[in-house]
Amino acid sequence: MTVRNRIYDIVFEAETKSGKIFDEVLLGIISLSIVVVMLDSVEDISAKYGAYLYVLEWIITIVFTFEYILRIIIVDKPLRYIFSFYGIIDLLSTLPTYLSLIFVGAQGLVVIRALRLLRIFRIFKMPRHLGESQAIITALKNSKQKILVFLFAVLMIVIIIGTAMYLIESPESGFTSIPRSIYWAIVTLTTVGYGDIAPQSAIGQIIASIVMILGYGIIAVPTGIVTSEMSVQKFKGVQHRTTDVCHECLTEGHDHDAVFCKHCSAELNPDDD
Repeated sequence: MTVRNRIYDIVFEAETKSGKIFDEVLLGIISLSIVVVMLDSVEDISAKYGAYLYVLEWIITIVFTFEYILRIIIVDKPLRYIFSFYGIIDLLSTLPTYLSLIFVGAQGLVVIRALRLLRIFRIFKMPRHLGESQAIITALKNSKQKILVFLFAVLMIVIIIGTAMYLIESPESGFTSIPRSIYWAIVTLTTVGYGDIAPQSAIGQIIASIVMILGYGIIAVPTGIVTSEMSVQKFKGVQHRTTDVCHECLTEGHDHDAVFCKHCSAELNPDDD
């Protein structure tokens, strides 16, 4: 293997020992960066250690910048990485500190780096876990139509209840308009109950009680739909996948015995021959 390919395995692969260590160190730096931002937002800490936090933030930014450039250099198709999901996240994680030199307060945007913690799935995405995650994704996709119909029905319910409460209750109770009454219906139906609006009449309180009880049943419906689909996926069996990354299209999650990428037909791990 060439030096470039060895670096590629370290940076992009998660199943190799060196690749896993690289991702773990990267996640540690990302976590440290988030902690730095959180501490800097505390006035007392910022007043005492603001200069140290500022220097540390720049060191982390330089590390992320170097890593981002390295990924562009070693990947076969740089533009594909740059416009990929992780590529955009990696770029956004480096920009805020530089933007803070031009725009005051832009440094607070470094919290975007929290999205880079999604890379933790690459570390723990061992073959035995990939199948289960794929089953959950498939169950959610198969449940999409049923959940959309369910949400439409809930929308109709809150509109009807909100309109009724607007007619029943007085503006002094907080039901000053139909949209505001619908807001109350949503808050009550989801059992959140902020308490900023409350019915005062006997009929309104009876309706509110019915909506509260109805809310418990409604919450269970989407859970049951997804659970049912997950049971179907479990019955079909779990297909184990690897975390190999295609050199051409950067796609992950191939079958454990796959030799070629299922998306672009490129050979997987050509340097292992």
